[in-house]
Amino acid sequence: MNNQNNKLILLPVLLVALGLSGCVPLILGGAGAGAEMAAQERTPGHTVDDAGIYLKIKERFASAPTNDLFANVEIKVVEGRVLLTGNVDKPESQIEAVNLVWQVSGVKEVINEIQVNDKAGFSNYARDVWISTQVRTKLLFTKGIRSVNYSVITVNQAVYLMGIAQNQEELDRATTVAGTVQYVQKVVSYVRLKDDPRRP
Repeated sequence: MNNQNNKLILLPVLLVALGLSGCVPLILGGAGAGAEMAAQERTPGHTVDDAGIYLKIKERFASAPTNDLFANVEIKVVEGRVLLTGNVDKPESQIEAVNLVWQVSGVKEVINEIQVNDKAGFSNYARDVWISTQVRTKLLFTKGIRSVNYSVITVNQAVYLMGIAQNQEELDRATTVAGTVQYVQKVVSYVRLKDDPRRP
């Protein structure tokens, strides 16, 4: 069995492990799943690679001297690019998080959007979750946006977009839509275009 087939078999397992069960039908489903797979710009192989990178980063964070040091740090991986968001209580933790990510094989870029904020409470977190949900919903129902290609993370009312856009028009539309959600203070895009030569 070749390497690509191995990755196809492992993909559903990794997605379940990451809590991404909604993506499993891409591999296990029928015609509808095939249509959704066609809409995604990442190949199954790249998706498996990204899932592996994610798990290795989580392991390194969990092995940190204080294992709850990065409890409020979120990780997104797209084609080897790692976006770190969230809150830590001191600048040293921010630096350590970035250094740990770079130790993981397959990481091509680390985007550090971790904020030093020791006062972020549950109310802030709840609002951020609400914002992310609203943004995802709007992206899903906005014509001309393939929402399956976008990851949405909100930290302290700042929305971060990560993924792959079909073209600049779609990216501009997605950014605008995210900015219309109540409480959003800014939108930061780390989305790459489908034809970006830097993509693998």
